[in-house]
Amino acid sequence: MSTEPIVEEAAGLCVNEHGGAIGMPQLCGEWIPNQIFWLLVTLVVIYFVLTKIALPRIAAVLADRKGTITNDLAAAEELKQKAVAAEKAYNDALANARTEAGKIVAAAKAEIQKDLDAATAKADAEISAKAAESEKTIAGIRDGAAAAVAEVARDVAAELVGALGQGADAKTVTAAVTARLKG
Repeated sequence: MSTEPIVEEAAGLCVNEHGGAIGMPQLCGEWIPNQIFWLLVTLVVIYFVLTKIALPRIAAVLADRKGTITNDLAAAEELKQKAVAAEKAYNDALANARTEAGKIVAAAKAEIQKDLDAATAKADAEISAKAAESEKTIAGIRDGAAAAVAEVARDVAAELVGALGQGADAKTVTAAVTARLKG
Protein backbone atom coordinates (compact mmCIF):
# COMPACT_ATOMS: atom_id res chain seq x y z
CA MET A 1 0.00 0.00 0.00
CA SER A 2 2.78 2.39 0.67
CA THR A 3 4.29 1.88 -2.79
CA GLU A 4 1.18 2.94 -4.74
CA PRO A 5 1.28 6.64 -3.79
CA ILE A 6 4.99 6.79 -4.63
CA VAL A 7 4.29 5.25 -8.09
CA GLU A 8 1.49 7.71 -8.68
CA GLU A 9 3.70 10.64 -7.68
CA ALA A 10 6.58 9.42 -9.87
CA ALA A 11 4.36 8.84 -12.88
CA GLY A 12 2.87 12.29 -12.69
CA LEU A 13 -0.02 13.50 -14.72
CA CYS A 14 0.96 11.83 -18.03
CA VAL A 15 0.28 8.22 -16.97
CA ASN A 16 -3.10 6.72 -15.99
CA GLU A 17 -3.63 4.20 -13.22
CA HIS A 18 -2.92 1.24 -15.57
CA GLY A 19 0.47 2.64 -16.66
CA GLY A 20 -0.74 3.83 -20.10
CA ALA A 21 -0.11 7.29 -21.50
CA ILE A 22 -2.79 9.92 -21.24
CA GLY A 23 -3.14 11.79 -24.52
CA MET A 24 -0.06 12.26 -26.70
CA PRO A 25 3.06 11.30 -24.70
CA GLN A 26 5.34 13.56 -26.76
CA LEU A 27 3.34 16.56 -25.59
CA CYS A 28 3.60 15.69 -21.91
CA GLY A 29 5.48 18.49 -20.19
CA GLU A 30 7.23 16.15 -17.79
CA TRP A 31 8.86 14.19 -20.65
CA ILE A 32 10.08 17.15 -22.73
CA PRO A 33 13.59 17.34 -21.16
CA ASN A 34 14.13 13.63 -21.89
CA GLN A 35 12.89 14.09 -25.47
CA ILE A 36 15.16 17.13 -25.97
CA PHE A 37 18.15 15.13 -24.68
CA TRP A 38 17.55 12.27 -27.13
CA LEU A 39 16.87 14.72 -29.95
CA LEU A 40 20.25 16.38 -29.35
CA VAL A 41 22.00 12.99 -29.13
CA THR A 42 20.40 11.90 -32.40
CA LEU A 43 21.30 15.16 -34.19
CA VAL A 44 24.91 14.94 -32.99
CA VAL A 45 25.16 11.33 -34.24
CA ILE A 46 23.65 12.31 -37.61
CA TYR A 47 26.03 15.28 -37.85
CA PHE A 48 29.09 13.12 -37.24
CA VAL A 49 27.93 10.42 -39.66
CA LEU A 50 27.38 13.01 -42.37
CA THR A 51 30.60 14.96 -41.82
CA LYS A 52 32.90 11.96 -41.31
CA ILE A 53 31.45 9.38 -43.71
CA ALA A 54 28.79 10.51 -46.19
CA LEU A 55 29.92 13.98 -47.26
CA PRO A 56 33.59 13.06 -47.83
CA ARG A 57 32.52 10.20 -50.08
CA ILE A 58 30.20 12.48 -52.03
CA ALA A 59 32.95 15.10 -52.35
CA ALA A 60 35.37 12.45 -53.64
CA VAL A 61 32.89 11.28 -56.28
CA LEU A 62 32.21 14.84 -57.39
CA ALA A 63 35.94 15.60 -57.60
CA ASP A 64 36.50 12.44 -59.64
CA ARG A 65 33.71 13.33 -62.03
CA LYS A 66 35.02 16.87 -62.40
CA GLY A 67 38.51 15.52 -63.17
CA THR A 68 37.13 13.13 -65.77
CA ILE A 69 35.12 15.87 -67.44
CA THR A 70 38.12 18.21 -67.42
CA ASN A 71 40.32 15.54 -68.98
CA ASP A 72 37.71 14.77 -71.64
CA LEU A 73 37.36 18.44 -72.48
CA ALA A 74 41.13 18.77 -72.76
CA ALA A 75 41.26 15.75 -75.06
CA ALA A 76 38.45 17.20 -77.17
CA GLU A 77 40.32 20.51 -77.41
CA GLU A 78 43.46 18.66 -78.46
CA LEU A 79 41.54 16.78 -81.14
CA LYS A 80 40.00 20.05 -82.28
CA GLN A 81 43.49 21.56 -82.61
CA LYS A 82 44.57 18.54 -84.65
CA ALA A 83 41.55 18.98 -86.92
CA VAL A 84 42.39 22.67 -87.38
CA ALA A 85 45.99 21.73 -88.19
CA ALA A 86 44.80 19.12 -90.70
CA GLU A 87 42.53 21.70 -92.33
CA LYS A 88 45.41 24.20 -92.53
CA ALA A 89 47.65 21.55 -94.10
CA TYR A 90 44.89 20.76 -96.59
CA ASN A 91 44.49 24.45 -97.50
CA ASP A 92 48.27 24.86 -97.84
CA ALA A 93 48.51 21.79 -100.06
CA LEU A 94 45.63 23.09 -102.15
CA ALA A 95 47.31 26.49 -102.55
CA ASN A 96 50.63 24.84 -103.44
CA ALA A 97 48.91 22.59 -105.97
CA ARG A 98 47.21 25.58 -107.57
CA THR A 99 50.50 27.51 -107.64
CA GLU A 100 52.25 24.53 -109.16
CA ALA A 101 49.45 24.09 -111.68
CA GLY A 102 49.74 27.78 -112.55
CA LYS A 103 53.48 27.41 -113.08
CA ILE A 104 52.96 24.39 -115.30
CA VAL A 105 50.33 26.23 -117.33
CA ALA A 106 52.60 29.28 -117.74
CA ALA A 107 55.53 27.12 -118.87
CA ALA A 108 53.32 25.26 -121.28
CA LYS A 109 51.99 28.51 -122.76
CA ALA A 110 55.53 29.81 -123.30
CA GLU A 111 56.42 26.56 -125.06
CA ILE A 112 53.28 26.71 -127.17
CA GLN A 113 54.17 30.22 -128.35
CA LYS A 114 57.51 28.92 -129.68
CA ASP A 115 56.04 25.97 -131.51
CA LEU A 116 53.59 26.13 -134.36
CA ASP A 117 50.18 24.50 -134.61
CA ALA A 118 51.51 20.94 -134.21
CA ALA A 119 53.30 21.84 -130.97
CA THR A 120 50.15 23.62 -129.73
CA ALA A 121 48.10 20.40 -129.90
CA LYS A 122 50.81 18.44 -128.08
CA ALA A 123 51.15 21.11 -125.33
CA ASP A 124 47.38 21.19 -124.80
CA ALA A 125 47.36 17.42 -124.24
CA GLU A 126 50.16 17.68 -121.67
CA ILE A 127 48.43 20.51 -119.84
CA SER A 128 45.17 18.58 -119.72
CA ALA A 129 46.90 15.49 -118.31
CA LYS A 130 48.76 17.47 -115.66
CA ALA A 131 45.64 19.43 -114.69
CA ALA A 132 43.68 16.19 -114.34
CA GLU A 133 46.47 14.74 -112.22
CA SER A 134 46.52 17.86 -110.03
CA GLU A 135 42.75 17.70 -109.63
CA LYS A 136 43.01 14.03 -108.64
CA THR A 137 45.69 14.92 -106.11
CA ILE A 138 43.55 17.75 -104.76
CA ALA A 139 40.50 15.48 -104.61
CA GLY A 140 42.56 12.85 -102.79
CA ILE A 141 43.78 15.41 -100.26
CA ARG A 142 40.24 16.72 -99.79
CA ASP A 143 38.84 13.22 -99.30
CA GLY A 144 41.64 12.36 -96.88
CA ALA A 145 41.01 15.49 -94.84
CA ALA A 146 37.26 14.92 -94.80
CA ALA A 147 37.77 11.32 -93.70
CA ALA A 148 40.20 12.46 -90.97
CA VAL A 149 37.71 15.05 -89.71
CA ALA A 150 34.93 12.44 -89.70
CA GLU A 151 37.16 9.96 -87.84
CA VAL A 152 38.11 12.57 -85.24
CA ALA A 153 34.45 13.55 -84.83
CA ARG A 154 33.47 9.88 -84.31
CA ASP A 155 36.23 9.37 -81.74
CA VAL A 156 35.33 12.57 -79.85
CA ALA A 157 31.61 11.73 -79.91
CA ALA A 158 32.26 8.20 -78.64
CA GLU A 159 34.52 9.49 -75.84
CA LEU A 160 32.01 12.17 -74.80
CA VAL A 161 29.12 9.72 -74.77
CA GLY A 162 31.23 7.31 -72.70
CA ALA A 163 32.32 10.09 -70.33
CA LEU A 164 28.72 11.09 -69.74
CA GLY A 165 27.95 7.57 -68.65
CA GLN A 166 25.86 6.64 -71.67
CA GLY A 167 26.48 3.56 -73.79
CA ALA A 168 26.52 3.92 -77.55
CA ASP A 169 27.65 1.40 -80.12
CA ALA A 170 29.88 2.31 -83.05
CA LYS A 171 26.99 2.22 -85.55
CA THR A 172 24.98 4.78 -83.57
CA VAL A 173 27.95 7.11 -83.16
CA THR A 174 28.88 6.78 -86.85
CA ALA A 175 25.29 7.47 -87.92
CA ALA A 176 25.05 10.54 -85.68
CA VAL A 177 28.38 11.96 -86.87
CA THR A 178 27.52 11.29 -90.53
CA ALA A 179 24.14 13.01 -90.13
CA ARG A 180 25.75 15.99 -88.43
CA LEU A 181 28.48 16.33 -91.08
CA LYS A 182 25.88 16.27 -93.86
CA GLY A 183 24.16 19.22 -92.26
